[in-house]
Amino acid sequence: MDEKQTFLECERNRVFYLLMMSGGMLGAFTYCVRGGVFCNAQTGNIVLLGMAIGHGNWKGAAYYLIPITAYGFGAAVSEVLPGTVKRAHLVRWDTLLVGIEMLVTLLLGFLPESVPFQFSQVAINFICSMQYNTFRQAEGVPMATTFCTNHVRQAGINLARWLQKGDAVYVKKSLRHGEMLIMFLIGAIIGTILCGMFVGRAIWGASIMLFIVFIDLLHADLTKEKGMLGRVPTGH
Repeated sequence: MDEKQTFLECERNRVFYLLMMSGGMLGAFTYCVRGGVFCNAQTGNIVLLGMAIGHGNWKGAAYYLIPITAYGFGAAVSEVLPGTVKRAHLVRWDTLLVGIEMLVTLLLGFLPESVPFQFSQVAINFICSMQYNTFRQAEGVPMATTFCTNHVRQAGINLARWLQKGDAVYVKKSLRHGEMLIMFLIGAIIGTILCGMFVGRAIWGASIMLFIVFIDLLHADLTKEKGMLGRVPTGH
């Protein structure tokens, strides 16, 4: 049997490619039309929290605690809910999560431009945190679908290991991370173009990517992986 056939559909490279693309779109969306921030991860918000405290801006510091808390809460929820979903024996948690993300992004696109940016920011913080904690490995290679720092790091590390050891497996891993970076970049480019054309409704570009992933995962749950709903993806 081919090694790839041992992986669940939620671990396939093609699923991660689309999630990376949607992540790039969400990053472009929040930066271009929702307050000039990146909600996919929290490094920036923690730096801004420290700067606000350093300047004695306590109100501003309290504000940055909101997205950080939302991100942490999303991670907590994604740890608790999978067990409940597994016991229902209907679909995998991974599938349900992507469906939730699709609905959230769809609804955010209907919000009037007069709605405060923070509403969209917190919602995206929450769903990105859940996705980051859920989709951890693509066909055995550790991945992060909502930001790029680790992909850059891993591409460099595996390239160095190839130069040191001459093992082609490190080239494959380095290229895999490079592919993920390219998909994220493409998503950011498309997202930026869509924001210029459609403003708030540009987020529906990410909804389309999530819809494709959702249909793929749902089909797997109901057919070829129906008897494997209790199986835990690698990396968990």
